[in-house]
Amino acid sequence: MKKKNIINLIKYYAEKNDAGFRNEAYEIANDFDKTGDCELASYIMSLLSNVNTFVPQMIENKSDYFEKLEAKEDMLLLPDEITNDLIGIVNAVERRIGINKFLFRGAPGTGKTEAVKQLARILNRELYMVNFASVVDSRLGQTQKNLEELFNEINGFVQPDKVIVLFDEIDALALDRTNANDHREMGRVTSSILKYFDRMNENAVIVATTNLFEHLDRALLRRFDSIVDFNRYTNEDLMEIAEKILNCYLDKLKLGSRDIRLFRKIMRLAGSVFMPGELKNVIKTSVAFSDAADGTDYFRRLYYAVCGKKPENIKTLQEQGFTVREIEVLTKKSKSSVSRELNEENK
Repeated sequence: MKKKNIINLIKYYAEKNDAGFRNEAYEIANDFDKTGDCELASYIMSLLSNVNTFVPQMIENKSDYFEKLEAKEDMLLLPDEITNDLIGIVNAVERRIGINKFLFRGAPGTGKTEAVKQLARILNRELYMVNFASVVDSRLGQTQKNLEELFNEINGFVQPDKVIVLFDEIDALALDRTNANDHREMGRVTSSILKYFDRMNENAVIVATTNLFEHLDRALLRRFDSIVDFNRYTNEDLMEIAEKILNCYLDKLKLGSRDIRLFRKIMRLAGSVFMPGELKNVIKTSVAFSDAADGTDYFRRLYYAVCGKKPENIKTLQEQGFTVREIEVLTKKSKSSVSRELNEENK
C-alpha cells in the first residue's frame, strides 16, 4: 500500500465520497493480492462485501451526466499517421503509468469520435460520453457544482481501468480565459476543469475532442498527455478511404458493377472537400438510392452529389477527363451517340 492510498482514503472519507472510498479500498486489496498477500486482500474484500458497499459495476446508478456509447466494430478509416498515434495511445494506457488524458483535434467529419469508439473496443473498456446539457446550467455557480459532482463520479468508478470518459466537443465547456469575449462564469468553469483534471483517477481514461482547437485554453491543453491532430488526410488517403467505403456498401447490397477508375475520376472532381464522415454519407446514399435494376446508376447519383448537377453535358464530361465509354455510363447514351455528339461539338 502506498502513501497515496492512505491520503486518498482519508480524503474520500472527509468528503463523504463513499464510491471513491470503496474504489480506493478495492485498489488496495488488488495491490495486496498482486504482492502475494492474498489473505489480507480477501479480508478487505469481505469487509466491503459485509457492509454491502462493493458493487462491481462502472456507474452504480443511472447518472444524468453520462451517456453510454457502444464500442465501434467497423473498419477504422484513418490514414497511417493517425492510426499509429492511436496505437501509441493503446500502448501507453496498457502500460498503466498514468498517461490517461488525450485530446483529438480536427475538422468535423475527420473521425475523432469514431476513433474513440475504436479505442474502447481495442482496450476492452466501457465508453461513457459526458452529457454537457446536464452539466452546463444557467444559474450562477451551478455549472461548477455540477462539474464537481461529475468528476466525483469519475473518480468513484469501482473499476476505473475499465472505463473511457469522452468529452465530445470539450470547447463547449473549456474556453480560453484570456478571450475578451468570454463570459466570466465560463472562465471559472475552465479553471475548475483544470483543477479536476489534475486530481483525476489516473486509471480512468479521458478523451476529449474539439474542432475549435485554437479557442481552447492553453493551460487546459497542457493537461493532456497527448494531442492527436486529425487534420492529416492527403487526397490519396481520402481516395483510398472512399474506395473502402464504396466496396463495403456494394458488398452489402450485392451490387457487382465496380469501375474503380470511373469512381476515382468522379471523386477527384470533389478535390479534398469531403472528409471521411461526409464521404461515408455521400457514397452510402448514392449506392442505397440507386436503381437496383441498373448496376451503374450509383455512378450518376455520385456525380450529382459531388458536382451538384446531373451528368448530361457531354462536352463538359469530356473536358473533365471522362472517356467515351465512361460518358456512356454517366449519360446512359450509346457510345455511337456520344461519339457523334462530340464530333459535332468539336467541328
